[in-house]
Amino acid sequence: MSKPIVLIAEELSPATIDALGPDFEVRTVDGASREALLPALADVDAVLIRSATKMDAEAIAAAKNLKVIARAGVGLDNVDVPAATQAGVMVVNAPTSNITSAAELAVGLLLATARNIAPANQALKAGAWKRSKYGGVELLDKKVGVVGFGRIGQLVAERLKGFGMDILAYDPYVSAQRAGQLGAQLVTLDELLEQSDFITVHLPKSPETLGLIGKEALTKVKPTVRIINAARGGIVDEEALAEALREGRVAGAGIDVFATEPTTESPLFEHESVVVTPHLGASTDEAQEKAGVSVAKSVRLALGGDLVPDAVNVSGGAVPEEVRPGIALVEKLGRIFTALAGSVPVQLDVDVHGEITEHDVSIWKLAALKGLFADVTEDPVTYVNAPLLAEQRGCEVRLLTDPSTQDFRNVTTLRGTLADGTTVSVAGTLTGPRMIEKIVGVNGFDIEVPLTDHLAFFTYVDRPGVIGTVGRLLGDAQVNIAGMQVARNEKGGQALVALTVDSAIPADVLGAIVSEVGAEVSVVDLAG
Repeated sequence: MSKPIVLIAEELSPATIDALGPDFEVRTVDGASREALLPALADVDAVLIRSATKMDAEAIAAAKNLKVIARAGVGLDNVDVPAATQAGVMVVNAPTSNITSAAELAVGLLLATARNIAPANQALKAGAWKRSKYGGVELLDKKVGVVGFGRIGQLVAERLKGFGMDILAYDPYVSAQRAGQLGAQLVTLDELLEQSDFITVHLPKSPETLGLIGKEALTKVKPTVRIINAARGGIVDEEALAEALREGRVAGAGIDVFATEPTTESPLFEHESVVVTPHLGASTDEAQEKAGVSVAKSVRLALGGDLVPDAVNVSGGAVPEEVRPGIALVEKLGRIFTALAGSVPVQLDVDVHGEITEHDVSIWKLAALKGLFADVTEDPVTYVNAPLLAEQRGCEVRLLTDPSTQDFRNVTTLRGTLADGTTVSVAGTLTGPRMIEKIVGVNGFDIEVPLTDHLAFFTYVDRPGVIGTVGRLLGDAQVNIAGMQVARNEKGGQALVALTVDSAIPADVLGAIVSEVGAEVSVVDLAG
């Protein structure tokens, strides 16, 4: 078998290639060149990028086999995530790879602004010894306001506490108790602006945060404040900050990110009290290596059919080891449900009973949807686009859990309501030390049939001779029955035959069974 193809579109560390291992065909391309990128994407399974390669809708459409876009870094501005989701392509990044580097740069910018390091360096190199001009301020006993108290903000606070600073934090998603545990006082944004001697920003860029530190906010700060932004460009309004610096309402700033990048012109560049760097937050050898290795591991997981904790367009995250064996079973139950129903339900319940509910089984909802649509659409169905397919087809999905169960340690039932009000259900479990996959219920009939590649279900009116007829017709067609179970709701009522067979049942044989027995027939080929 040919190896999956991984395209590396930008320079990554040798450790990234090592982390991919020998199981892939690795190709390279200059991702910044559109003319080179688009044809190179034609047959690849995964693409690894940094910031220069744009994986937009056009690029995604050009990559017919693409399963994973891996961004060796945090930001995803150059990836069209909705287009990738629509195409069933997983998008992964390395959200923790640069947090230490970003935190350390923020602290470095803060120190540089406090002690006027950049202009003093430039003056001395130009031959001027200006000790009196470039005096600064100490950090000891000063208040630093951390705007955004997530992972990076907390690392910055931890480091600045070592300088004897008092930490104020603003973050609507962090509790006062949690902030207190980390040595910070949680305050409102206005309180932070009014009290801080230094303000450092560590927020994601969003419509809510864009321009947050802008003209109005800068009327509330101390004239001695120094403002640091090593997060995202645009959160600090550059024009408003430049105006506040000109008017003496802000003492200095350290800026690593800009609203438009790359940029070589800004009103901030006019001010000696402003230290600027060209988006260096993640530009350390360690951060780049961590990012490359992290996404390489994610690519291995994704192309191996596993779930990826750092996938940004797949809910579920890390999967407990106890839950993993059930993923394949639930996906197969989804395929069986579709065969039984003959259509997509308007409501689907993924009902999980047993001790497995002590763990997070939310991934089973995705697995059920993946199976549900596998035989419905010609387009590839993945953990990424399965929820979108459900939404587009008006299928609402619920995950229900209950620790109690009767006959088995764990049972998962897919129970759906069709557009005409009909209810369809199929239940399965894993049994024994070898975790054998079994169907244990179909539409209210109790059965116990091991899952095999070829399954058939016949529903008919209970009467003598039906089993013999089915056996004869299959035997005449050289279809060997591997296993059979019969169940009925009452004598002379509805009955169900569940068959496992060694090969697919030809369509004409199914037609003959329908004709002679009057049965409703559903077949599932799990091998395809």
